[in-house]
Amino acid sequence: MKDIYEITKSLNIDEKYVYKYGNDKAKIDLRYFDEIKNNKDGKMVLVTAINPTKYGEGKTTVTIGLGQALNLIGKKSIINLREPSLGPVMGIKGGGTGGGKSEVLPADDINLHFTGDFHAVSMAHNLIAAVLDNTLHFKNHLNINPRKIYWNRVVDLNDRALRHTIVGLGGQTDGFPRENSFSITSASEIMAILGLFTSIDDLKERLESITIASTWDRERVTVKDLKITGALLALLKDAIHPNVVQTTEGYPAFIHIGPFANIAHGTSSIVAAKMSLKLAEYTVIEAGFGADLGAEKFFNLVSRQAGYKPSFAVVVSTARALKQHGDGDLEKGLEMINVHCENVKKYGVIPIVAINRFPQDTDDELKTMKEYCESKGYKNAIVEPFSKGSAGCRELAEIIASSDDNPENYHPIYELDSPVEEKIETIVKEIYRGKGVIYTPEAKKKLKTIQKFGMENYPICMAKTQYSLSDNPKLLGPVKDFEVTVRDIIISSGAKFLVPIMGAISTMPGLPKKPAAMGIVLNDDLTAGGIV
Repeated sequence: MKDIYEITKSLNIDEKYVYKYGNDKAKIDLRYFDEIKNNKDGKMVLVTAINPTKYGEGKTTVTIGLGQALNLIGKKSIINLREPSLGPVMGIKGGGTGGGKSEVLPADDINLHFTGDFHAVSMAHNLIAAVLDNTLHFKNHLNINPRKIYWNRVVDLNDRALRHTIVGLGGQTDGFPRENSFSITSASEIMAILGLFTSIDDLKERLESITIASTWDRERVTVKDLKITGALLALLKDAIHPNVVQTTEGYPAFIHIGPFANIAHGTSSIVAAKMSLKLAEYTVIEAGFGADLGAEKFFNLVSRQAGYKPSFAVVVSTARALKQHGDGDLEKGLEMINVHCENVKKYGVIPIVAINRFPQDTDDELKTMKEYCESKGYKNAIVEPFSKGSAGCRELAEIIASSDDNPENYHPIYELDSPVEEKIETIVKEIYRGKGVIYTPEAKKKLKTIQKFGMENYPICMAKTQYSLSDNPKLLGPVKDFEVTVRDIIISSGAKFLVPIMGAISTMPGLPKKPAAMGIVLNDDLTAGGIV
């Protein structure tokens, strides 16, 4: 690997704004943006996918390979990725740093503790929980209703035993007994806030706006009422700065913040992307899961808050996933490509299909996929980022570099001042191809609470399975005319979005029977091995 100063020098970043974490990773001071804010923005390329299999379709690897390939053909490019969560790393999914010849380095550090951003988020989140319970213990001067506490605790591991807990047991000196729960750190609202804030003042306002409970009089209680904003900002003082590392071919990559792609918006931070747009001709940014989740939120929520104007969306497709959606038949599953490309076009963004080749794929399968894309008029390329690095994505990069675009065509598919139910229904009908929405009594109560708190103009951040267009993970393929059930709506008033919960979505995943942690070791050179 190159010294990280070589990477930041290639971007013309003054060393006084670079905080090194060893020789291979660094943070870029947030205040550096003031030096480049008048630079012209480069083009933004979103990398999304069709609904994936449980193993993933190589979206991160394609993102890295494409970023490298754009640099290879002489187009200055910066990759933007989320930070991996330890839960999936130790669970079923494994690492989140790409693979083969398209990886971000040092992969073991990035997949483990990296620069401490996740720790900072965990501590800030749990400080709010501790002070809230402390308020209950000392006479409850805020008049909080213990049955109406919305703020839980977090840990960055998959631990299903913590999904439902009781705190405060042990007697009068040990706190007020009540039901509680844990989420994984990537599902914390503070993680989402760090992904969306645009300035320190904005960060402060968002933290203070977090809704943590209701009073006995049904009034809202916020973090501001706890008077700990200064402490929260102090805990987050390093996490606010974007991280920079390098790819296997020595090109720059920004990796900053890791919001959960089911519960939150599933993309890296706005501050990192805004910096990247000012420094490079192309910013290649990945969105979590399929285009029905990650891309939908990116276009309707993130881009709206950030002021992005995306040019292209690369839709990663694999024969493996298409066969799964076609009940074993590749040709039956091909329509999934069209569904997601059509969805991208609804936002005024140009879709380009990346056919990610796996070793088991046959030439006939790849030919069938290409012919289908061409019959629908979608530009496409077979990519091999894992085995060939930048060379494996060169055709895709050349298609993007030679394609005309008009970022002004981008637009969300709903208006913020539309009713909450109408915004949810628009996503279900236009993006999922469903026919309607069912609300449980709990969700209907939340709709009234949202109205009472004056939050009806927030964007929607849907929480559902990534495996299906519907809320049923077993309903595969280009399904239509189904109904989804909203069983609850989480109010994320600091992140400034509403989260309809559909299906069996949990903010605390569990470990599989044989966790990936069982294969991770410490190598003789004191690096971590076995993370895949």
